Amino acid sequence: MTYLPSLMEAAKAIRTGHLRPIDLVETCLDRIRQFDDSVRAWVLVDEDAARREAERTTAEAAQGQFRGPLHGVPVGIKDIIDVAGLPTEAGSPLRKGRMAATDAPVVAGLRAAGAIVLGKTVTVEFACFDPSPTRNPWASNLDRSPGGSSSGSAAALAMEMCLGALGTQTGGSLVRPSSYCGVATCKPTFGRVDRAGVIPVSYHFDHVGPMARRVADLAAMLDCLPRSQDFAPPSATAPERNEPLRLGLVDEFFMTKASANLRSVVETALAKLEGAVIEAVTPTVDFEAIQDVHTTVMAVEAAAYHREDFAAHRGSYGPMISGLLDQGLATSGVELADALVFLHDYRRQAPAMLDGFDALIMPATDTTAPTLETTGPKTFQCPWSCSGLPVVSLPCGLAEDRLPVAVQLVGRHHDDARLLEIAAWCEERFGFECRPSLLG
Repeated sequence: MTYLPSLMEAAKAIRTGHLRPIDLVETCLDRIRQFDDSVRAWVLVDEDAARREAERTTAEAAQGQFRGPLHGVPVGIKDIIDVAGLPTEAGSPLRKGRMAATDAPVVAGLRAAGAIVLGKTVTVEFACFDPSPTRNPWASNLDRSPGGSSSGSAAALAMEMCLGALGTQTGGSLVRPSSYCGVATCKPTFGRVDRAGVIPVSYHFDHVGPMARRVADLAAMLDCLPRSQDFAPPSATAPERNEPLRLGLVDEFFMTKASANLRSVVETALAKLEGAVIEAVTPTVDFEAIQDVHTTVMAVEAAAYHREDFAAHRGSYGPMISGLLDQGLATSGVELADALVFLHDYRRQAPAMLDGFDALIMPATDTTAPTLETTGPKTFQCPWSCSGLPVVSLPCGLAEDRLPVAVQLVGRHHDDARLLEIAAWCEERFGFECRPSLLG
């Protein structure tokens, strides 16, 4: 099998008897053995356990028994999320060998749906800034960043080493690596997905979300992720759907700050959305000011979590996360209070941009994948992490440097399903079918 099917393609083939889970898992393991010494997407591959589960799900499928919609589908889990019996090391020497006793609820949800956990994917240290060992497989000489912090999940999906993966986002850690690596992701409405069993960065911003190669795969995975116990979406009537589809282009800040070669790809992609009405939207929030507010709140909340270990083992922390923690420890209560007030107002005002539109659309990143000394700026993603609004990012073309470009769509609070429908409509029209050069 030289081409790995998408998650939903594989799930359908397993149900119809055209594909066995054991064969699918072996293909993924072969791909990992062939390429991961170069790409370095995986911290740990649990081959024996994956094969055992593949054999069980194969036998069940042969009897017409299916655990759920992801029956027999192999997935990767970012290494800040607990998987029972495997270490959760978070890219840090401080957590070497720290075993998880139970699955995080999001992992349990995927297993209950029939997914097979292949192992743990690489994360930037404690899901912050210091680059990981992972390489972007789209760069022919592997000299480009896969983004962060969900580096391994994005690179593994791009290399068709798994069919779905879990990542997290505090600033841009789902959208940015997915964009750089040419795959899709969904940052759900803030608070929707259970965060138990996930090493935190920031209480106000942390999201867990699915990553895959196709938007339909994201929708299937998101449906399997348990909701937070305290998440109670409002019962208000959903807004009337526009016909034709109306997309608000966030030109100010996003298109104006994007590099020329990236902006050109996005403009070409937008022209393919025939049948949709695309109009520029006036921002109701300050995208510049929210950058520092985001950093302030994240720094304080990360410092609160790490303060004891950081005081005792400062030398075990990378330089970038150390700088973040130092900033958090030096921030006064008054500064934090001011930042939280700004954040509260920002979250209240951001949804107004959707008035009259089905979704907002804009570039997912300001450039294609940078070189390896950085995981890229959070500039284009953190405004939406701060808003709490749901986001779907999907590839829309290749730039002149042959690296992927993505757009991100932003929807209304709690209307993740509708946003995914819109993203799937866009995906069909973009027709992005490219693969990394390593795959030929």
